[in-house]
Amino acid sequence: MVSAADRVKNPARTSVWLDQRTPSRTRKSDQPAGLDRDRITAASVRLLDAEGLAKFSMRRLAAELDVTAMSLYWYVDTKDDLLELALDSVYSEIAPPREDAHWHDRLRELAVSYRELLVRHGWVSPLAGHFLNMGPHSMLFSHAMQDVVRATGLPLHQQTGALSAVFQFVYGFGTIEAHFVQRSAESGVSQDEFFQQALGTIRSQPQLSRIVESSQDLMDARGGDTVEEMRDRDFTFALDLLIAGIEAMRDR
Repeated sequence: MVSAADRVKNPARTSVWLDQRTPSRTRKSDQPAGLDRDRITAASVRLLDAEGLAKFSMRRLAAELDVTAMSLYWYVDTKDDLLELALDSVYSEIAPPREDAHWHDRLRELAVSYRELLVRHGWVSPLAGHFLNMGPHSMLFSHAMQDVVRATGLPLHQQTGALSAVFQFVYGFGTIEAHFVQRSAESGVSQDEFFQQALGTIRSQPQLSRIVESSQDLMDARGGDTVEEMRDRDFTFALDLLIAGIEAMRDR
């Protein structure tokens, strides 16, 4: 665990995973019974899901657990440590792909699960982009991704590029989708209503309406009756394109 003092002395050490020292603090007899790091981490995930990253604080978390804020610091040194623990814990929701399935299907299963994780926990995306993803659950996910890409038959020097192409695409797609879902919820309307409101605003502006009109055939050909259906079609086809590209590069 990286203490606040260590971070001042060595700013490069900015992850809870970079120092596995046993915490020097021991629980006092008056510390809340039943409180431990796992319980605190689980409560953090629930609070982040309910209120978002911007409102998350140690004081708010302490109130959720019905303890004092200082009680939490017997188990973590900083709020960032706790955010990293919460981030890693939700990676456990990504189930490993079927071992006996073709790599196409294994890749799709991982990609779909990752996308669902990013949308289900909208706070994951900014944290994953900010912190080192070195926790045990994150590393298992990384291993599963590497295992699938090894099975593609690509030469070793191309495998990291394939990993980047697929999972940075999913990261970007899931991040934008999560933002749209959150904005719709904050506006108190469905995703379809929010989408139609945005289109209506664009069409009401002459300088922008021409762009919508020129792309109407693309939107019509996209298929799907709802925003979610359109998004699913785009995601599925984009993933098919990436798989086809991997195969084409492998066969060159």
